Amino acid sequence: MIEMMNWYKAAPKVHLLNVQFSLDGNVSLFIPQGDIEQYHREEGMKCLQKASQLLDQEQIAYSYHITVGDPAEMIEQFAKDLSCDLIIISARGHGVIKNLLLGSVVSKVIQLSSTPVLLIK
Repeated sequence: MIEMMNWYKAAPKVHLLNVQFSLDGNVSLFIPQGDIEQYHREEGMKCLQKASQLLDQEQIAYSYHITVGDPAEMIEQFAKDLSCDLIIISARGHGVIKNLLLGSVVSKVIQLSSTPVLLIK
């Protein structure tokens, strides 16, 4: 994505999005909602750290967002809500099990979204 920045006349708005899965079961019965939200924020920030560092290093302005829900649906809704021109999604850097899951997320995003999707390694 960084290499693509010179394709644009004006710098595009860059949004980093991490979607956390909802915690299963009756977790909220035993753990306060504030703690659950903090957990999702911390885990989301860990996931966005590498991309944030690369953008900071290249002095590219961005906003980051962390949300909870079905990843494909949240990505599609986020892109629609912000009228994004392009969704860039990675299919790399995960273990075998996560790659299977990510593959299904990528496929679902492509199916759901009217926004063009660029898949990167």
